[in-house]
Amino acid sequence: MGGGEQRRRPPTIHDVAREAGVSRGTVSRFLNGGHNVSPAAADAVRAAIRRTGYVVNRHARSLITGRSGSVAFLLTEPQEKLFEDPNFNVLLRGCTQALAAHDTPLLLMIAGTPAERRRVMRYVTAGHVDGVLLVSSHTGDPVAEQLLGAGIPVVASGKPIGRQGRTARLAHVAADDRDGAREMVRHLLSTGRRRIATVAGPLDTPGGVERLAGWRETLTEAGLPAGDDLVAHGDYSRGSGERATAELLARAPDLDAVFVASDLMARGALAALERAGRRVPQDVAVGGFDDSPAAVSGLPELTTIRQPWDRISSEMVRVLLALIGGEEPSAVVLPTELVVRESA
Repeated sequence: MGGGEQRRRPPTIHDVAREAGVSRGTVSRFLNGGHNVSPAAADAVRAAIRRTGYVVNRHARSLITGRSGSVAFLLTEPQEKLFEDPNFNVLLRGCTQALAAHDTPLLLMIAGTPAERRRVMRYVTAGHVDGVLLVSSHTGDPVAEQLLGAGIPVVASGKPIGRQGRTARLAHVAADDRDGAREMVRHLLSTGRRRIATVAGPLDTPGGVERLAGWRETLTEAGLPAGDDLVAHGDYSRGSGERATAELLARAPDLDAVFVASDLMARGALAALERAGRRVPQDVAVGGFDDSPAAVSGLPELTTIRQPWDRISSEMVRVLLALIGGEEPSAVVLPTELVVRESA
């Protein structure tokens, strides 16, 4: 290295602004959540960051803003559910990618037991994260109430049920579970099925309540049976879907279709039907929900209801960043889509 060559200084926010052709304030707002930054300006800033190699000095920024610059993805389920249920991984990946566009890291946290909840709450309320993406919160789960009580911005995945007080206005992003269930049942009816049972999810979860309601409403409107003898419950695991379907076959051996409230449970339902000697879809049609990797992980591939996971994750991030920026809580409900495959 020549003696006259100077060490190159790291790029600054001023360099990014000059390269992007925007003001320093615009770059600053982009780095702090993107509020009041047009899409065109945001694209220009992203490109300038890539070209200049600018890296945020998080420690310095946290001293100025009082923020940590990170967000938590909080799963209130037992740890094994993260690996068993493919939906959680899809949502986690989508949220990570959406936050990467804002140069914001995501911390995965699991609180499936009271002890885990206490540890998580101590960490979050100590200011180590700016907000929480809350996933799979059950009715009676105290986490949402505790987060809101501590003044932590939080956005839930799924429509809250049974919420009162502070949690009645919990910001959330959800797929339209009830309409998706109605669409699936209408599809089963269109194929000539008339004795349609359901494996519902837990009734302390929004999907469990809303998908069951959609099933019951659609059959009732069609003048067909929708009694409790045609309902069994699972916990969204494959094993529970298998057990619930065996229970339905014992109670209603003449059923000709089953709407299952998750693809993973539907895989269990297929196993139970095969063991009982029922052909799918000839004897019994099976419809799932989610369009998760489980829908195409075996034969027959599942007819299912597609949740827009990319949009759910990006909207959860958008709503949370808006909350962190001082905006009011909001609710977003996204449409689902019927995907017809071999099982129905």
